[in-house]
This record gives sequence, C-alpha cells and structure tokens, in this order.
Amino acid sequence: MATISSAGIGSGLDVNSIVTQLMAIEKQPLTALQTKATTIQSTVSEYGKIKSAVSTLRDLAAKLAGTSTWGQTVTNSSSTAVSAASNNSTAGSYTVEVQALASVQTIATASAVPATTTPGAGTLRIELGTWGGVGQTSFTPKAGAAAVNIAVTATDTLADVRDKINGAGAGVTALIMPDASGSRLLIRSNTSGAASAFRTSGIASLAFDPSAGATAMTQSQIAADAQATVNGLAVTSTSNTLSNIVDGLTLNFSALTTAPVTVNVVTDTESLKKTLTDFAAAYTALVKLIATDTKYDATTRKGGILQGDGAAVGLQRQLRALAGAASTASTVFGHLSDVGLELQSDGSMTLNAGKVGNALGNLAELKKLFSNTHLLDASQDGFGRRFRAATDAMLGVDGALTTRTDGLGEQLQRNQKAQDALNVRLEGIEKRMRAQYTALDATMAVLNSQSSYITQQIAAFNASNSSR
Repeated sequence: MATISSAGIGSGLDVNSIVTQLMAIEKQPLTALQTKATTIQSTVSEYGKIKSAVSTLRDLAAKLAGTSTWGQTVTNSSSTAVSAASNNSTAGSYTVEVQALASVQTIATASAVPATTTPGAGTLRIELGTWGGVGQTSFTPKAGAAAVNIAVTATDTLADVRDKINGAGAGVTALIMPDASGSRLLIRSNTSGAASAFRTSGIASLAFDPSAGATAMTQSQIAADAQATVNGLAVTSTSNTLSNIVDGLTLNFSALTTAPVTVNVVTDTESLKKTLTDFAAAYTALVKLIATDTKYDATTRKGGILQGDGAAVGLQRQLRALAGAASTASTVFGHLSDVGLELQSDGSMTLNAGKVGNALGNLAELKKLFSNTHLLDASQDGFGRRFRAATDAMLGVDGALTTRTDGLGEQLQRNQKAQDALNVRLEGIEKRMRAQYTALDATMAVLNSQSSYITQQIAAFNASNSSR
C-alpha cells in the first residue's frame, strides 16, 4: 500500500484548509479577548494623558497657592550706570549714587622688549595685601594669604615667567601684551577690592613695592573698593555688585554717577498674569481632553474612548464645580470670574484681560482669593489651595485616577491570563484536529486504492466474458 507523505495527497481532501477554517471558528473567543485588551490599553493611554494634564494643573494651582508667587518683584533704573536684580525683595524706591568703582591692581614692565627677553634669575615673591598711606607708603599683608615664591631661571623668557606665575596660585594673573615696540609682562589681581592688592620683589626688573622704593614695574590701575550711597547711607564693596543691600535686592555698578539714580522695585505683574494665563490654559486643556474622550459623535455614530466611563465623568463634574464655586477668602473678589478667569459654554476657561488688570491693582485681595488658608472653614480657602487639594486627591494613592488606572491594569492582567489559557487549549484542539483529519486522509487513501483495484478487476472480468 502506498504511503501518504502529506495530508490530502492520498484522499484529495484539503486538510490544511479544513483545519484552518475550523480553527478560525475556535479562535473567535481569543479574538474577542485581544480586541478587549486593545480597548483597555487605549483606555489606559487616555488616562495617562488625563493624569499628565491633572499634574500640570496641580503644579500651577500650587504656584498660585504659594506665597512666594505673590511676592515676585522686578526692578527698573533711571540710569544704565546702576542696574538692579530682585530676588523677591520688598517693593520700594531707592536713590543710588556711585562715587567710585571697584577695580583690580594692574602692573606692567616699564617698557616693551623682545618676547625672548629674560628678566633674570632669582625668586619672584608675590604677596597679597592692602596699600596704605598717600602714595602707597605702607603695605599690610592679607590675613590668611601666604606669600608665594616662584623660582625663575636665567633662561626663562617673559612667556616662561607668565606661565610660572599663572601656575603658582598666587592670587594674580599674568599675561603678555604685545605692541609695535615689543612685549610687556602684565600682572593683575584676580579679584577686585582694596584688600586684593599685591606687591612683588626678589627680581629687580619685576619688582613693585612703593613702600620699599621698588617701582621697576609701573602701576596702571590701583586696587580699590566700590563706594556709593544708597538712600543717603554710605556703602562700600570689594566688587561692583552689592548683594542684599536690602533683602533680596542686588545692585550692579557700571559707571560713576553724575546725579542720583532712582532704582524702583515693583510687583512683577507680568509674571503673575502669565501664571494666571497658564492656569486657565491648563484647566482648559484638561476639561477639553475629558470632553473629547467622553463625547458621542452623532455624525460618525461613535463614542469617545471613555464614553460612559464613570471616573472620567466624575472628574469632569468636579472640575466644573470647583471652577464655578464661590469663595469668601477675599472681601472683594468672590469668584474666579471676578478676576477675569471666565468659564465658557464649552467648559473652557479664558482670561479677561481687563478684569485681570483691575484685579492686579488690588494685589492683596487677589492673593487672598488664591492663597488664603482657613483651618475650620473650607469656603474661606483660596482657589489655588482648593485646586491643589482636589488634584492631589485625584492623583493620590486612593484617588479616582489612581484607582481607575490600577483597575484597568488588573483587567489587562486577567485578560492576558485568559488569552494564555485559551492559546494552550487551542493548540490542543488544533493538534487533535490534525491527527483526526490525517487519520481520515489515510483511511480514505486506502479506500480509494481498494476501489480502484475492484474497478480494475470488474473491468477485466467483463472484458474476458465479452471475448468468449
């Protein structure tokens, strides 16, 4: 009997097609599970977007609830000679006059010489300190700063000396300044201020110490402190930056003044307006996202991915209630709409520039409307604190968003387990089907062979009888 090497060859049955079609029916429950998993994953993705939008709104609400936001100030000055920077310093006006700028001591070799010139061998000594007396007749070494000795060989050029000075950590910097006549060695203090002056000794051509009569190097600039008056009070500084003249206010001097300069510290209304604008935009982005996810499109007859989702609908209602609520935190403003944050028919929130401008004119009450806290009466809490508390709860461990996404995650796990179990069952079913149809194929091949043999025998018998 002939053997069958491939299902269907012996019988003519398309076994593979039959099994494939039967398995397609068997796999319908698996397809349903896979479709359900895709839907759950899409829902999880949408909730991820909602959580991100809630987080953005929470951060802005926290900003409006905080006191530092309402203390932001900026500065302006009546002259470029004096500029100012504010780190939440108190609003006010200051009169500033600059009598002297801070500077670094700078000395240079007396004349230009070829770059290959050697100053001579010896030990160059550099010492930081403060000059005193008319004509720098005395020198007081700087406390805690030891003099630095630098060995110079007979073959060291000006460039070699420069490099040795810069590598010695002596509190000064050396450089070579070329001109048409040759090169000069310059040495200057690393920091400004009278206490960062220096003297040099040990090598005659590089010596500068007026108190000892050594002036081989010439001084082009003395070390000096900045001197100014602020609101009539004399101040000095080792640099041209005066930090914390008053809390959070820094003054920067760039030139001497010929007349009093007015520096104003004012409330940073533009920053506040931007924060309010960002809050309205964050609220709008969140409510529109939820609205899109939960709406039904009558034209396409399709619902959003979260249509009918109780958690999403609940968040939508909570946000609308918060935005439209009243507050007694301020005696002037009672609703967000009073300060220009107006709800529209589509649920979005827009900024009314005129109302916001008026509200910023009454900063104390506007601050209360957003940042006020009352331990016993929640109706007196500001809207910044309310929104922060609500969004914190939404994102918390037991919050609506966390609970919903955790539940979706559990659904996905159960779905995957069901898919895995069904795949195992389907593998068994397909294996049995193929075994059964393979056996049927073999049996039919035998029957077909026997039928062919009998047909041949009958034909031969008939032919034999007809020939007689």
